[in-house]
Amino acid sequence: MFSPLNIKIGIFLAKRQIKRSNLWTTILIVFVMFFTFLNLVVVSGILVGLIQGAVDAVKTHYISDVIVSTLSDKSYIENSPEVISIIKSIPEVEAMTPRYIQSGKVEANYKTKIKETDKSDIASALVAGIDPVAENKVTNLSKFIVEGKYLEPGDYDQVVLGAYLIKKYMPVESPGFATLSNVSIGSKIRLTVGGVTREVTVKGIVKAKVDEVSMRVYMPDTQFRSLVGRSDYNVSEISIKIKPGVTPEFVRDVLKSNGVDRVAKVQTFTEGEPKFIKDMQNTFALLGNILSSIGLVVASITIFIVIFINAITRRKFIGILKGIGINESAIEVSYILQSFFYAFCGSVIGIIVLYAFLQPAIAAHPIDFPFSDGILVAPVFGTMLRVALLMITTIIAGFIPARLVVRKNTLDSILGRN
Repeated sequence: MFSPLNIKIGIFLAKRQIKRSNLWTTILIVFVMFFTFLNLVVVSGILVGLIQGAVDAVKTHYISDVIVSTLSDKSYIENSPEVISIIKSIPEVEAMTPRYIQSGKVEANYKTKIKETDKSDIASALVAGIDPVAENKVTNLSKFIVEGKYLEPGDYDQVVLGAYLIKKYMPVESPGFATLSNVSIGSKIRLTVGGVTREVTVKGIVKAKVDEVSMRVYMPDTQFRSLVGRSDYNVSEISIKIKPGVTPEFVRDVLKSNGVDRVAKVQTFTEGEPKFIKDMQNTFALLGNILSSIGLVVASITIFIVIFINAITRRKFIGILKGIGINESAIEVSYILQSFFYAFCGSVIGIIVLYAFLQPAIAAHPIDFPFSDGILVAPVFGTMLRVALLMITTIIAGFIPARLVVRKNTLDSILGRN
């Protein structure tokens, strides 16, 4: 039994063993534990962060904290001016951007067509009428201008094109996904919305890792209303950015209490998040856990081998300890504590590296995946859970070989007999 006396003796023996062990061997084992910790936390954290980066981008650069959108049986938000007035009256709202959204088509290179029967260079797109200043306050849209300039409120017949509508940025050859060729800043294109066609000039090109941003055509809301003959000021969606320290649920509930939910759908970002995104997060988390488990098994085997070899080479010493009356449990405790020491040191170094260097560095310089800026997701609770798992596994891996050697006959151990 692991009595208090046996534990005290085990602690003494463990300290003596660690102090007398080879320094480089100890460092090597600690580093194995360190890299096992990183494998447990970082691999799953990056896989989850791959999706989380995309989710954060959608929130920051499109939906924001709360979104007010059209009801399923409507094409716009009725009484939009009244809804906007209610939103502006809420002190917890930092900024908001109303958008007019309507499907349309853009056509390029129409002036170079030789025959009327030649294939037209047309792409389908959603056309968004925005207040450029308000939109930039909420989503920072101007940050993603890769060519040309961002819109200004007084721009006439000028648009910003999403990069995914241009073959230069989206070289996909698919019958179901058309892009425009030879389009650049200053190009004239035909914009058709609601049966009305107008020639406009490309002022800028916006590219973000959010489809809703990079597959739209943007124009000032005043020009949009003029184009489609919209005089009722009823918009299609309103993205709301709230002040720090305020929960999205609070603003949502205030809007609902003012009757906004009778004319529009009011959702926090989490509520509006598609189910397939949540499924992907769970899938990548599972994949990360599987890969981390492999590292945990490798670390367990490493500790098992180290402790087993250590115990075998010191079998004579263990026999002498038993011969002078040291309880088997005390010897086992000493090896368990050695295993704990290695895992603890490796985990402490790992936690310092993770939270002091890795996570801030990746947050400042996200991993550039094709469809998201990947981050490292490492919640403290989840990290501590993995540390506990590493500790338990390591202790078990240290106990088993110690138990195998200690149970051998005392005289055989002293004489070195098998």
